[in-house]
Amino acid sequence: MIDFSKELNEEQYRVVTAEPGPLLVIAGAGSGKTRTLTYRVAWLLEKGVPPDSILLATFTNKAARSMLSRVEGLVGEQAREVWGGTFHSLGNRILRRHARRMGYESNYSILDRDDAQQLVASSIVEAGITTKSDRFPKAAQLLDIISLAANTSIPLEKVLLERFPSTAPFVTDILKVAFRYRLRKQELNVMDFDDLLLKWYDLLAEHDDIREEYAEKFQHILVDEYQDTNIIQAKILDILSSRHGNIMVVGDDSQSIYSFRGADYRNILSFPKRYAGSRIFKLETNYRSTPPILNLANLSIINNQRQYEKQLRAVRSGGVRPVYAPLVDASHQADFVVRRILELADEGVPLDEIAVLYRAHHHAMELQMELVRQDIPFVVRSGIRFFEQAHIKDMNAYLRLAANPCDELAWRRVLGLYGGIGKARAGAIWEKLAAGTDPRRHIFSEEIEVGLSKTALPGLRVLRSNLKRLFEAASGDDPGRTIETMLTEGGYGTIMRDRYDNFQSREEDLRQLAEFSRRFESLHDFLTDLALMTNLDDDKGMFPEDRRNGWIPGGKVVLSTIHQAKGLEWSVVFMIRCSEGCLPLSRALREPGGEDEERRLFYVAATRAKDRLYLCHAVNEGGRGGWSRSCAPSRFINELAYSCPSPGELPFEQWDGYPYHRVPGKG
Repeated sequence: MIDFSKELNEEQYRVVTAEPGPLLVIAGAGSGKTRTLTYRVAWLLEKGVPPDSILLATFTNKAARSMLSRVEGLVGEQAREVWGGTFHSLGNRILRRHARRMGYESNYSILDRDDAQQLVASSIVEAGITTKSDRFPKAAQLLDIISLAANTSIPLEKVLLERFPSTAPFVTDILKVAFRYRLRKQELNVMDFDDLLLKWYDLLAEHDDIREEYAEKFQHILVDEYQDTNIIQAKILDILSSRHGNIMVVGDDSQSIYSFRGADYRNILSFPKRYAGSRIFKLETNYRSTPPILNLANLSIINNQRQYEKQLRAVRSGGVRPVYAPLVDASHQADFVVRRILELADEGVPLDEIAVLYRAHHHAMELQMELVRQDIPFVVRSGIRFFEQAHIKDMNAYLRLAANPCDELAWRRVLGLYGGIGKARAGAIWEKLAAGTDPRRHIFSEEIEVGLSKTALPGLRVLRSNLKRLFEAASGDDPGRTIETMLTEGGYGTIMRDRYDNFQSREEDLRQLAEFSRRFESLHDFLTDLALMTNLDDDKGMFPEDRRNGWIPGGKVVLSTIHQAKGLEWSVVFMIRCSEGCLPLSRALREPGGEDEERRLFYVAATRAKDRLYLCHAVNEGGRGGWSRSCAPSRFINELAYSCPSPGELPFEQWDGYPYHRVPGKG
């Protein structure tokens, strides 16, 4: 028998041993929600609830395996009979049994992302739609739009017109493609990832006997991260819990940050209204962070109007106040972070216990550059390193051509960007260019066209037009102006729109790269620094033994977007670009509820820190020949300052007197 009162704190114990019924558990950051869910399942099993009548829904397979493994450690093998897994895996399990009711065979295949994208592409062709227009969405973007409509239960036409206004001229054709895509999936006996939820819901909603079977079967339903559910998942849970009414949902509305995926935090806010007689519990005891860090987090989130009020309380004692560091610009911000990392490492803090969090990829450009200069190893959790992304390398190749017209690798990469010019033709064109004295002039000669097929000639003409603009812009030796020129209509910006469904994000990256480049005196200087960032080899490591000297702890500093950092923790957290326009992000503020969600992102980032927290703000956006623009501190930092009557009561201390010079090293 488990002594639950000894294994759990008072808050957790009240939740775990609560009487059956609808239960809403508001679990603050670091409050032990996983432990609470695990012991709740164990408590139910000890009370004699049949294990196969318990449903545990999670958002990751890892979370499901972890919780069920812990339950098994507590109560034995009977835990293996609990229905546990992600929403999608649970839906798949039920759909396999009843596939024919939905017009499928039970051996249906599940499409991965690439397969689904290919089927959308073929549906475009089969629908008889010509995609010669540069503006018609590519298959990848169409798949994302169809998925968003599915997960938000918003009609596809409304999603197109309200969220993707550029698709307005093609709404009729896109609806045809979506219809064809649905039809082809059924004909081929395949489902995509979204179908595992949609078909599951349809199965329950349209077939009374099946709905009654599973509503009767699942006597107790437990849900992890309820704030991240979408409308379909919430409806499925409503149906399954309709007979017994025993549903426990655990989540934190203050950590609802995935609306772009279709998550709807209104599900957790409306739970008490949808479930009559529901009881609300709060887990507010935090085992992760020091009191000063939690004080800042608590003060930041109170400014959201629609939320469940809670006050995180630290188990730990002591600790230092978070630091607010206003710095001259992004370059000095990078210097500051790197200096502090080296100092922390000198104090014995392992590098993998240090994280730098930011709202968008390009916010870490300068920092990545400085980390490389100082031979500090780092890993980017939220994707590949900024300077190693395809669109950054493409622009780099253009700039290298402008600086060095004999750069074969740059020529081959740029040539390959244009329609009809594959690797073989790019190689043949380069051989002709190399035979001349000046490739920059020779590319415009008639000789280059000899032997080219008709399909390659249009691409060559566009290339020549872009190169002409490139060489003219580069003559001013201003890399920022050159990049901006290549992003204009018909240039690389058009190529991105054709190639990438997230071209807007990539274009923003390149505009930030242009801004960053303006601090260099010449195109050559910029390319020299850029070369540091695009020729890294993670397998070999970046820390020479003569620099390590045995004193610096192992591991790598973690760089991550805030979204990717949710659920994780580090001893030291740096939040960079805490400026208006960056955090909160400008475009997010234009969305309904955008400011509140950006504040929740700030809160999530702050609560990742266990011991030290730094809020960094670049006061200026650098420009050539002086500062082009000043940046106000994030409204979330201002709110913290306004919440305190005197400087001595501020939840942070302000850094001042930082010596603005680079750390000695390779830079």
